[in-house]
Amino acid sequence: MQYFEDVVIGARRELGAYTFTAERIKAFASKYDPQPFHLDEEAGRKSLFGGLAASGWHTAAACMRVGVDSRRRAAAAAQARGEDVVAGGPSPGFKNLKWPKPVLAGDTVTFFSEVTSKRATVTRPQWGLIFVLNTGENQRGELVFSFEASAFMARRPRGN
Repeated sequence: MQYFEDVVIGARRELGAYTFTAERIKAFASKYDPQPFHLDEEAGRKSLFGGLAASGWHTAAACMRVGVDSRRRAAAAAQARGEDVVAGGPSPGFKNLKWPKPVLAGDTVTFFSEVTSKRATVTRPQWGLIFVLNTGENQRGELVFSFEASAFMARRPRGN
C-alpha cells in the first residue's frame, strides 16, 4: 500500500469487474430505484434504454464494491510481503458523476481509477489529498460511467 508521497500522477489501475445480471439489476432496483425500466424487461425494451437497464446508482455501488475489494487485496498482498499497510482516509467528495451509456442486463463493466493530481494538506499535515478519475467500461470498451473523486491518503511518517 502506498503513502501519499508514493502516488504517481497518471497512474491508472484496474479495480475489477462486475456483471449486471437481470436478477442483480431487479434486486437492486426493487430496494433503491424502483423505476419500471429497472424492474421489468418489457418496460426496459420500450424505454429509451432499449432493454432492462441497471440503475446508475447500482453502477456506482458496483464501482465502490470493486474498489473496496481491490484495496483489500492490495493490503493483504502488502501484509504478506511484510510491508506496512497504510491507512486510507475518507473521501471529502466527488463531482462530475456521469452515465454516458446505459448498462443493460448481461453487461460486464470493468472499473478503473486514474490519479489526476495530488496535494499536501495544510490543516492536516499527516494527510495528503489525491484526486482520481474513476471510470467504467462495458465489455465493448464503451465508457458507461465516470466521476472525479478525492480521498485523503496518509503521508509517510517523518524519519521513514
